[in-house]
Amino acid sequence: MTQRTYIRDGRAPIPKNELTSRIMSLIRAKNTGPELLLRKGLLKAGLRGYKLHWDKVPGRPDICYPQKKLALFVHGCYWHRCPYCKSAVPRTHKKFWKDKFEKNVKRDKIKAVLLRRKGWSVKVAWECQIKKRLSKVIEKIQRDWNKLN
Repeated sequence: MTQRTYIRDGRAPIPKNELTSRIMSLIRAKNTGPELLLRKGLLKAGLRGYKLHWDKVPGRPDICYPQKKLALFVHGCYWHRCPYCKSAVPRTHKKFWKDKFEKNVKRDKIKAVLLRRKGWSVKVAWECQIKKRLSKVIEKIQRDWNKLN
């Protein structure tokens, strides 16, 4: 078995444990498990015609319906600081992680504000809600969908 070398880009501190480094490198930004689950649920509910990571609007929403001006963000509980899960901050490099999480949350708010200023409706679907109560998340999106245009 060959040893894998991880290139450090300077955005994060070097983990004390190689396993942590390997796990962190596998985390995806797009097409995550919760995102795929939500998209499958939207299609099943007949909410077709969405765009993925559309760069023609501020914030590149994970899923958006341009005709309805509806933007959906799928937030991972850990990275976006879910108000329901209240994930713990890692024990090492606490200051780095605290700053990182604060920047993520601030960026999320800015994206939503920019979209709303352009007349878009913005909804957030949390990872835990998608995994535990997908049908409820879909129902809520469908209600909002029906109210628009």
